[in-house]
Amino acid sequence: MQRNPVTGLFRQFLAALVLPAVTASLGLAQAPEVGGTLIVVNKGAASASIVDVSTGQILKTLPTKEGPHEVVVSKDGSVAVVTDYGARSGGNTLTVIDVPGLAVARTVDLGEHRRPHGIDFMPGDEVVAVTTEQSRHVVLVNVETGEIVSELPTEGDVSHMLAIPGSADLIYTSDIRDATVTEIEVARGASIRKFKVPVTPEAVGVTPDGSEVWVGSNDLGVVSVVDTESGEVTQALEGFGWPYRVVFSEDGETVLLPDLRGNELRIVDVQSRSEKTRVSFPDAGPQSVIFSADGKYVFQTLSLEDRVAVIELESGSVIGYLPAGYRPDGLAHTARVVE
Repeated sequence: MQRNPVTGLFRQFLAALVLPAVTASLGLAQAPEVGGTLIVVNKGAASASIVDVSTGQILKTLPTKEGPHEVVVSKDGSVAVVTDYGARSGGNTLTVIDVPGLAVARTVDLGEHRRPHGIDFMPGDEVVAVTTEQSRHVVLVNVETGEIVSELPTEGDVSHMLAIPGSADLIYTSDIRDATVTEIEVARGASIRKFKVPVTPEAVGVTPDGSEVWVGSNDLGVVSVVDTESGEVTQALEGFGWPYRVVFSEDGETVLLPDLRGNELRIVDVQSRSEKTRVSFPDAGPQSVIFSADGKYVFQTLSLEDRVAVIELESGSVIGYLPAGYRPDGLAHTARVVE
């Protein structure tokens, strides 16, 4: 069996930094090659790194505006969009990246809509939906022209993250200070329901069929489930330090729940709400997490180690690490290989 290039190159990276003791302690196994390209937002460095997954090489690190937090990539891997949340003063821009060109294509000014954070592409990959905390909106932005094509009020205090079901007719936001999840009807351009959830909800995700919204409570360390038909809210899992994100697989069978303070990732079966496995990252600060484009692997940013763990979904095993910049957070993966 061939040595996994992700693992091999990362060991070379560590050796160059004269960290042999860390390298020896990794205990990495051989694994099949994981391909494609990873875009990693370096929150502490105001930059985004484009990484060749199969070789582990950072192809380019590009500047963003202050406080970049989240990133999303188009299905064809041509365009990535970063939310520039800002530092002490609220940011109001998006950084649009030409992925194959390894360049910043443009910076989109959101005007009065400040503190952009959660982001996802709408169908067709021409428009992104973005939460803007300070203006209490989800804005729909054409990434090519920079035009704001729609402004959807959340009427929520600190609407931080968003989740969009497969139908894309609705958008759900987590409203941290209000302890609510807002349901927005895109066609109507208005919020139509509010679900009361446990305090300080941040992480939010919706099953692809739209039947359930899962939300994490920072203060209570629980993950709750909203039945979108009945509106009933039930507790699914507990014992988190900080349930940082909720990310569903494309088939809706598996959900990823990283625990930032607990320094672990829980991989959970959606139907039974039972854990398949936990992956421990001692003192590493796991933050954002995503599935690989083919759904077979998981990428987990480790913010206190400035790197990304690569996990085989079926076994729950860490098979390698990829380098990142300072304090990595949001990330996105495409099967597209950048030449």
